[in-house]
Amino acid sequence: MKEKKISSISRRDFMGTTAKAMAGFMIVPRYVLGGTSPSGVKYLAPSDIINMGLIGSGKQGKGLTSSFLSTGQVRFVGISEVYNAKANSTLDYIKSTYAKSASLGAVPEIPIYNDFRELLGRKDIDAVIIAAPDHWHAAMAVRAAEAGKDIYCEKPLSLTVREGRAMVNATRKHKRVFQTGSMQRSWPEFRQAAELIRNGYIGEIKNVKVNVGPPPSAYNLPAETIPEGLDWEKWLGPNAFANFNAELAPPISKNVFPNWRNYREFGGGMVTDWGAHMFDIVQWALDMDSTGPIEVTAPDGKEHPFLTYKYNNGIVMTHEKWEWNNAIHFYGTTGEIRVARGKIETSPVELKTRVIGETEKHVYNSQNHYADFLQAMRNRSKPICDVEIGHRTASVCNIGNIAYRLNRSLAWDPKKESFKNDAEANALLGRPMLNEWKIKI
Repeated sequence: MKEKKISSISRRDFMGTTAKAMAGFMIVPRYVLGGTSPSGVKYLAPSDIINMGLIGSGKQGKGLTSSFLSTGQVRFVGISEVYNAKANSTLDYIKSTYAKSASLGAVPEIPIYNDFRELLGRKDIDAVIIAAPDHWHAAMAVRAAEAGKDIYCEKPLSLTVREGRAMVNATRKHKRVFQTGSMQRSWPEFRQAAELIRNGYIGEIKNVKVNVGPPPSAYNLPAETIPEGLDWEKWLGPNAFANFNAELAPPISKNVFPNWRNYREFGGGMVTDWGAHMFDIVQWALDMDSTGPIEVTAPDGKEHPFLTYKYNNGIVMTHEKWEWNNAIHFYGTTGEIRVARGKIETSPVELKTRVIGETEKHVYNSQNHYADFLQAMRNRSKPICDVEIGHRTASVCNIGNIAYRLNRSLAWDPKKESFKNDAEANALLGRPMLNEWKIKI
């Protein structure tokens, strides 16, 4: 009888116990289970979330954490930064973002590493964002590919042409997904311009004007005291020693982009900084993503008043000022297109809103540059601005800077990625790197 009593349960007791269990189950946060909230926010189960590491947590890196967290598809699990104040500022920002958005779940443990190689050594990290200065990109990206990480790397992709090719080679060898941070390709005004041009709506393109700022100069700033919490040797990384100046790494009290980009030891001036955006759209629109110009000529005050590129099909592109800043002006045989961020004007006017038909030529359509990268990771496919594309655009910028530096005309072979019969120019396609950070070129 005793045994029967223990195993026996009434229907009422059973229903009550089940109801309590269900009630307990239902209080589990929805983001743990996946699905979509009543407001339309998509939740991903923890197994579907992509673990990301951030390398470089300054102004641009901090902004990228916001862009990626807004997708609801990532979890930041590590930061690598050599300036403690910036690492802590970005960490605080990530934590506050989690606190404001229940759909992101609990705040993960996010350690900070002084050496990015420690972050790359973590097996739980799926992808890394590289938002360090340009002189670091290749050394970091090649090692990230070798570590089996997918990569989102800021533009311009590389400081030199040979470093860019090394990044492509490592990406392909290790079968990585690589998105260049040229996010204008995911914006509608630039997609419209590219598709209008590809479909011949302004006839044959004859010439293109690109208005971006000047080339870089040699680093010449006076030495200042290195601030507490900045590992200056690690900031320099592959580079020979240079004096610290706050223009290169401003304190967090100044909400500005640093000016290392203006000096050739660290960046390529505005020719690469903004040029990596605007020359990129020209390459895209002209269907030149796997190649480039065949000639670049420095301004000579005569036949070539501006830096001038020439493509194999006869199209001429100049780096020159016109009415819009950081913008492109395409000239065709039957019309024109002017495009900048958030702005497009066309002649004829109706082309601005022209709907490109289903049977016409279309370019890759990405609505969100960051979500596109994450989807490419899941598909193991190339994203909208794959590493080869980023490399080809950076090459256009870099050979332009070489022409400026040598102040003459250069014949470029985009297939061999070298200048024709010009040892002096070819010597500038790479640069020395300190032994600890060298990569296979």
